[in-house]
Amino acid sequence: MGGVDKGLIELGGNPMIAHIIHRLAPQVNQIIINANRNLTEYEKWSDKVVTDTMGEYDGPLAGMASGLEYADTEFILTVPCDSPLLADDLALRMHAQCIAQNAELAVASDGNRLQPVFNLLRTSLLPSIVSFLQAGDRKIDKWFAQHRVAIVNFSDKPETFLNVNTFEDRDMLAAKYSMDG
Repeated sequence: MGGVDKGLIELGGNPMIAHIIHRLAPQVNQIIINANRNLTEYEKWSDKVVTDTMGEYDGPLAGMASGLEYADTEFILTVPCDSPLLADDLALRMHAQCIAQNAELAVASDGNRLQPVFNLLRTSLLPSIVSFLQAGDRKIDKWFAQHRVAIVNFSDKPETFLNVNTFEDRDMLAAKYSMDG
């Protein structure tokens, strides 16, 4: 999208981060935003904005590591900033399956494939993710393979995983769904 910060792109009159916060806030106790630029803008949406503590733009795992480092809870739920139609029971279902399966983390599935940036991680995984990143690894599925993973089926809510990668995607999403969050 031409280097534009997706979380701040307007969708239905509000930045995408507003839609994420609107859907996520009722599900969690605290929201931590991981961002590496436009920090002042993101501070308008959360009391806690953290940058990657490892490397520079080392991908989703680096952002997850930062969230784990700053969390003061047993779990963190991660979602991307470009999927504004989060399920209203995302946290509940992820947590329930993580506990039921005695898993270290839960990963959402759309029924056909994993959606690896939609996950619930135990904060005790911080040393593992740090070691993995320090070894130079970045592949999220390779890191998942080292742990007990609960796969949570959201095939009943496929819109959860619609993401905005182009301005055309944004316009189509705004036209198809009510985006006044």
